[in-house]
Amino acid sequence: MKQDSKLLNNLKSIRTRLDMSQQDLADLAGVTRQTISGVESGQYAPSVVITLRLAKALGCQVEDLFWLERDLPEIEAVLAKPVSNTRQLRVSMARVGGQWVAYPLIGKDAFRQDMIPADGEAIAVVPQPEGDFPKEKLPREVSRRKPPNSKGEVQSQIGTDKVRVRLLDDNLDTLNNTVVIAGCSPVISLWARATERWHPQLRVQYNFANSMAALYSLCRGEVHIAGMHLYDPKTGEYNTPFVRDVLGGRKAVLITLGVWEEGLLLKSGNPMGIRTVTDLVERGSTIINREIGSGSRMLLEQTLQQQHIPFHAVQGFDCIVKSHQDVAQAVESGDADAGISTASVAAAFGLEFIPLHQSRYDLVILKEYLEEAPVQQLLGTLGHRLVLSQLEILGGYDISNVGEVVATV
Repeated sequence: MKQDSKLLNNLKSIRTRLDMSQQDLADLAGVTRQTISGVESGQYAPSVVITLRLAKALGCQVEDLFWLERDLPEIEAVLAKPVSNTRQLRVSMARVGGQWVAYPLIGKDAFRQDMIPADGEAIAVVPQPEGDFPKEKLPREVSRRKPPNSKGEVQSQIGTDKVRVRLLDDNLDTLNNTVVIAGCSPVISLWARATERWHPQLRVQYNFANSMAALYSLCRGEVHIAGMHLYDPKTGEYNTPFVRDVLGGRKAVLITLGVWEEGLLLKSGNPMGIRTVTDLVERGSTIINREIGSGSRMLLEQTLQQQHIPFHAVQGFDCIVKSHQDVAQAVESGDADAGISTASVAAAFGLEFIPLHQSRYDLVILKEYLEEAPVQQLLGTLGHRLVLSQLEILGGYDISNVGEVVATV
């Protein structure tokens, strides 16, 4: 019987793994070697009797040997970042604000520690009408560090390309139950994994981004929640002034995820005797810095300004990494003498820590997303013991007000 093109099999892989020849398997199953060859090549669809014999001979289930290829759905999605081409482009998917968003799994975005499984493969770009990319006005201290165009606006790095995505699974329920968070706090991944244990049907996708990048990602409709820790010395407020500037009148709430200690990360034992940022200059220490838009970089700049120290006086000021972990690894490996991060990250890497500032880490959520069931489920776990126990043991992290609404805009 000629094999149905949708009937696939794993016969050869299992047979060779067991170090069996086609004739060995044919003898055990009571069929001819030609039958084995025909099945493996897809030229022959075995009867139920032969299928059962093959499974018994190989010591496995029928479902391990044969399955039907499914007609998996294809959906149109907005790309979260521009790509040069879609050839073999792996993407993860989520529905945000009524539209599908495809997040390219490229470079570091393809990994946390292990490679991130893809939800689908982009197969074609859907042409869009020509036009300008959306414009973004950078607020306060960030704007002075990034030159605007002639209209005082900064052009977005995110395009409007759409793609056709061939899903690798037909479980649309999982994609519809995905909450996407952009942020830089390791606490987010702890919260996400604990929540998924409590709500197995819920998936939390954590996209790494510094505070300003996360906020812009929320504004563009790419994520449900943005995490940030920015202090505005002019108003003495955390996060809220930046949210007002960027969202431009859109309604949002800020829910705190805790207060963490930020400061200098130093080599174990602090061999250079560094206690302040002034010591960095006096001892000729090399620092590792963060990118524009990150809370750590803002803290360093504000501290230097308070001490009347020019940025160029600090060795390594222009040496940039893009995560708290990268800062800690640079100090641990000796590539830098110091860096700005948190007490919990210092503890995780066994580094010395000199506190400089306490910063509130908030979750920014557009009000239109608050009614969505997956978002409600995620936020509902903030006070759960399974989550709090993970945060309590970090060190340098105050969780007394976790889950509290601290501002509305």
